[in-house]
Amino acid sequence: MAPHLLSFVFVLLVIAAAACVRGSSGCPTLDRDALLAFRSALSEKRLGIFSSWTGDDCCSQWYGVSCDPTTGRVADISLRGESEDPIISPSGRSRGLMYGRISPEICRLDRLTTLILADWKQISGPIPPCLTSLSFLSILDLVGNRLSGPIPNDIGNLSRLTVLNVANNQISGSIPTSILALSSLRHLDLSNNQISGPIPGDFGNLHMLSRALLSRNRISGSIPSSVGHMTRLADLDLAHNRISGEIPGSLGSVPVLSSLYLDSNRLTGEIPTALLSSRGLGILNLSRNAVEGDIPDVFGSHTYYTALDLSYNQLRGPVPKTLVTAAFVGHLDLSHNHLCGPIPTGSRFDHLEAASFANNDCLCGGPLPVCK
Repeated sequence: MAPHLLSFVFVLLVIAAAACVRGSSGCPTLDRDALLAFRSALSEKRLGIFSSWTGDDCCSQWYGVSCDPTTGRVADISLRGESEDPIISPSGRSRGLMYGRISPEICRLDRLTTLILADWKQISGPIPPCLTSLSFLSILDLVGNRLSGPIPNDIGNLSRLTVLNVANNQISGSIPTSILALSSLRHLDLSNNQISGPIPGDFGNLHMLSRALLSRNRISGSIPSSVGHMTRLADLDLAHNRISGEIPGSLGSVPVLSSLYLDSNRLTGEIPTALLSSRGLGILNLSRNAVEGDIPDVFGSHTYYTALDLSYNQLRGPVPKTLVTAAFVGHLDLSHNHLCGPIPTGSRFDHLEAASFANNDCLCGGPLPVCK
């Protein structure tokens, strides 16, 4: 057969294959079948979001589903149980309840880039391990359900993932080391689960990460010093875990770190000088640990704390005199330590109440009783 005839036959075969895959209105039949199988494992009656999932055109007629205009394949599933969308919430904010599980059939949508199945409260069962085969997946948001079991061990296969949010579930197991392969990850939220074990030592390899929210779990071990190498990290929340050891001084070198929550852990040692002198840090909570030593006297005109909480520790010595030179100190809590001596006077302290300094060894002066 002549080469040009071979090319013509090939084109005809491609067109025929496409016709078999797509429905009459352009929605791929295989994708539509996968969506229906996904929908069959779920039940939602309050908002009725699945009432539109009828007919052949899943690309433009089915609520929460959209397709890639170039390939025609299903690219996004975005279903939120707490919505301000006027289509499902004409009278304002509504809340839905969805029961069931995430069917592995969803993994047949091999061009999926976004999967948002959030805030439905009652979706249970595991995260399907096959989700890690969806190589185009960029956003995985399953917050606010009752999902259980571990994070899939090979989550690192999702090389395009920028958002991983499984907060407010019942996820257990440890943080998979393969997570370190997510070189595009920008937002990580594992908070309020039952995750245990240590933070992977090379966590700092996630160079694109800007938010790491891991609070209210059962995470143990120490804070990896590699976190200090994360040049884009703005928010780090490790509060309410079982983390021990000293606070890495390298945290003070993270250039854009603005909020750091380490409260309610088992941290020991002294507060790193570099941390308190960080120019970008605006919220620092080290309360309810076993941190000791003096509070570094390193504040100055660059200091701008909306909240600084060092309460319920074993800190000693005086209240740093340089605090009065700070550009701004909003909420300050130094209570329940072993501090002693006169409280510095200045406009930065005028708005503070006695509770900010209560239950120390021998602090005195406004707003506490006058020094003798």
